[in-house]
Amino acid sequence: MAKSQEHSPLDKPHSAAVRLGRWLPTGHWLRCYPREHLVGDVLAGFIVAVMLVPQGMAYALLAGLPPEVGLYASILPLLVYGLLGSSRTLAVGPVAIVSLLVATGITPLAEVGSAAYVQLAITLALLVGVIQALMGVVRLGFLVNFLSHPVLAGFTTAAALVIGFSQLKHLLGIGIPNLEFFELLPYAVTHLAETNWVTFALGGGGILILVYFKQVLGGQLRRWGIWPQWILPITKSAPLVIVVLGTVLVWSLQLHERFGVAIVGQVPDGLPPLTLPLMDMGVWRQLLPTAVVISFVGYMESIAVAKSLASKRRQKVNANQELLALGAANLGAMLTGGYPVTGGLSRSVVNFEAGANSGLASMITAVLIALTVIFLTPVFYFLPQASLAAIVIVAVAGLIDVKTFRHVWRYNKADAASFVVTFVAVLLVGVENGILLGVAAAMLLFIWRSSRPHVAVVGRLGSSEVYRNVLRHQVQCWPNVVAVRIDESLYFANSKFLEDTVLGLVADQPEVDHFVLIGTAVNFIDASALETLESLARQLKDAGVQLHLAAIKGPVMDRLRDIGFVAHLGEPYFHLTTHDAMKAIGVVKE
Repeated sequence: MAKSQEHSPLDKPHSAAVRLGRWLPTGHWLRCYPREHLVGDVLAGFIVAVMLVPQGMAYALLAGLPPEVGLYASILPLLVYGLLGSSRTLAVGPVAIVSLLVATGITPLAEVGSAAYVQLAITLALLVGVIQALMGVVRLGFLVNFLSHPVLAGFTTAAALVIGFSQLKHLLGIGIPNLEFFELLPYAVTHLAETNWVTFALGGGGILILVYFKQVLGGQLRRWGIWPQWILPITKSAPLVIVVLGTVLVWSLQLHERFGVAIVGQVPDGLPPLTLPLMDMGVWRQLLPTAVVISFVGYMESIAVAKSLASKRRQKVNANQELLALGAANLGAMLTGGYPVTGGLSRSVVNFEAGANSGLASMITAVLIALTVIFLTPVFYFLPQASLAAIVIVAVAGLIDVKTFRHVWRYNKADAASFVVTFVAVLLVGVENGILLGVAAAMLLFIWRSSRPHVAVVGRLGSSEVYRNVLRHQVQCWPNVVAVRIDESLYFANSKFLEDTVLGLVADQPEVDHFVLIGTAVNFIDASALETLESLARQLKDAGVQLHLAAIKGPVMDRLRDIGFVAHLGEPYFHLTTHDAMKAIGVVKE
């Protein structure tokens, strides 16, 4: 009788449908979309749209772009991400950090707000989209691991301060030139007498309302017995409230004419036209550094939020698929007059809490933004820029991450140093160079750590087969044997340290005639470290000491055998465990 075939869960047929599902995650939830998910997706899509309309305009102004560009960047990119994204709750669109990076990269190349400036922003969206999509296709999602958490926290904290202070001119109604961070505050203080107090009242009042809705109102509504499902929409409607309130006050009291309150002005109505980027290699070279930074920073922010929210529902997020989806979303922004987008923290959390169950929520948000652009843009004419500045200031205040610094400082001062380096560099030399210096500092810190790995001389714990650090445990040792565990893979940066450590231990103990190197923590040995091992074996032999290797992992052992090192040293001097090595040497009996 023929045996039935058993298939591993990994042995799935490579049908066209399966391959399509990998590139189009929408198919997974669309084919079997539960009817009960519709309410959550509709509600989440509506609430995020309420947040995104004012935020999109505010972040566009932060990027130096007309406010409608923020709305344009909130339509097609959201539809595209809803189709391609593996996260069911990530809310894509304009965000503060990316907006700051856009302004930093384009301001030296064109006049802020000009047609050339907008065209450069569209071109930047193309470059970011291509970079992220290519990274996803060739599966380079792991590269973002080089942005360590302290570096990212230092960057976002400093960037939040830069963004917040950049809004002083809108909040105070003062004409502040384009100054460096440390010059901006003194300038504002010395020109404080020029403050437009009506503008400040609108902006300051907006901040108070936003903070009240965020910190106080939710608790009050719960105490008042408001239906729980209504609390989230109410508390997250604060940006819309201050936009409506500010617009009504300016329109009804003619504050822009009587007191010089700066307003948004004419916002074009209708869907965005099809736009194309600048096809100029010289411009591309100028924008490329900014595009690379936005690609990495934007992806880091997105994937961190997506994974955090997915874990709460035991869902999966595909890192490389996210790169593809974000790249495609940015290409969508390029085609519709937008600028680079990514997943936002606050909107994603709201999307999650409002009950988003699939990419349909993102698509609903996009449709509502499109309807806003078609029918409601005339109402934004009297919108005071101070209200948008208030939205930005309150949003970025949550990015100031002092908690991470305190935690890292207590745990590891070296990691805290990478936070400080990034933070100070962003403030001193700008956001792009600052984050690059932070990454460089983190990489140098990693190389320094791994070049001086932890090394433990070990001995036998009682009569067991367990061998532990002589400095931490009461263990048995032997005068003619030194057993050392090195807690790091061996490569060019630490091979010299390994050689000095081994020869130093042998020199300090003349009676030693066996040296056991334990490789439980060694995951690979590169060519430089292999040469060091070969050299050590010769030097120890000349000194009358036999080198033994114990507990070497299988893949590492395979390479050592293939290259001939096992035959060179001798098969008997490789041992499965440290205890086997001690038995072979003869200091431990069976």
